[in-house]
Amino acid sequence: MNYDLEERTAKFGEEVIKFCKTIEYSHITKPLINQFVRSATSIGANYMEANQASSKKDFTNKIRICQKEANESKHWARMISISEEKTKEKCRELWQEAHELTLIFAKISKNCKEKENKKEEV
Repeated sequence: MNYDLEERTAKFGEEVIKFCKTIEYSHITKPLINQFVRSATSIGANYMEANQASSKKDFTNKIRICQKEANESKHWARMISISEEKTKEKCRELWQEAHELTLIFAKISKNCKEKENKKEEV
């Protein structure tokens, strides 16, 4: 199956923005929403930067940032689901997508590291 990871990461960021706009602001939800939007939208931005990387090392670094931001997004989805009971199902869906993105970027990162290690052996 061929899919566009740039589009997928952008759609994830968009979904998080749309979702967060539906959450009632309070002194508890405001920082959670801000953090969730930042981490979720950062995934796509860093992936776009990775695709324009100036070196393999730069590419690998940006991919690792994508992985970290996707993983962080899982945390914020979980916290929001606790702060707003009615969001549990949507948070579960967003958590799942963030988890899949984490796994994808972990695999890309692992492949980059394996290629680096093979070059060092030569």
